[in-house]
Amino acid sequence: MRRLGFLFRPQWLALFVVVIAFAYLCFTVLAPWQLGKNTRTSRENNQIASSLNTEPVPLTSVLPHQDSSAPDAQWRRLTATGHYRPEAQVLVRLRTDDGDPSYEVLTPFAVDGGPTVLVNRGYIKAGEGVPPFAAPPPGTVTITGRLRDAEPVMSGKEPFKQDGITQVYSISSTQIAQLTGVPLTSEYLQLVEGQPGGLGVIALPHLDAGPFLSYGIQWIAFGIVAPIGLGYFVVAEMRQRRLEKAQSGSSTETSGGPDPDEPAAPLTAEEKMADRYGRRR
Repeated sequence: MRRLGFLFRPQWLALFVVVIAFAYLCFTVLAPWQLGKNTRTSRENNQIASSLNTEPVPLTSVLPHQDSSAPDAQWRRLTATGHYRPEAQVLVRLRTDDGDPSYEVLTPFAVDGGPTVLVNRGYIKAGEGVPPFAAPPPGTVTITGRLRDAEPVMSGKEPFKQDGITQVYSISSTQIAQLTGVPLTSEYLQLVEGQPGGLGVIALPHLDAGPFLSYGIQWIAFGIVAPIGLGYFVVAEMRQRRLEKAQSGSSTETSGGPDPDEPAAPLTAEEKMADRYGRRR
């Protein structure tokens, strides 16, 4: 225990706390965060790839009621017949198209014999104020779009009204339903190319898993290496202390005895006589 006494010094205790806290964060926060993103991205890529080879189905088969939800049908192409409700139309701010600032136009769509769903009609380029854009067609139309999850509300960004139209910062069906007074399903539709009421077509994301898996593995590796590195420094410190102790002991022994290479001091007359009589005895 005396050899390990240095571990209780403040600097070593602080190092232990930092390493343990770092390893804990690696295993409980950082690695799960990246691995979770990898899982979501892989799931989304699989859903997009599957939707490309799957024929559209009626929206009412996936969302039959107003409170229906279909998290496993994301990116699935759905068809719906009904009419737009342009009086409850809103714009989404802070969007980009090929790097250019833009808005996205959201209009509720009442499905015949089904729920009212929010439809993302596509993007318009941003300009000074709200640029003019085409109104949705009146009457009954049939549209095809991809089912999408609603987005969380952006904190600190309140909706406002400008040029007679409400503007929001995220596609939140719950928030937009509260603003417009029109009940909406939790998911929304993103129009594909060539649809009635469609504007600039929003491109599909690239089917790239991204670096999240490798980042997650790296955080796990860091969480393993950190305690190992700490153990290495502890062992190295113990070895250094043993070496210094051994060198100190050797130096003490050498300084405590006569040097064999140094000539002996001459004996006095009394020492010679005592030595002579002692030998005779």
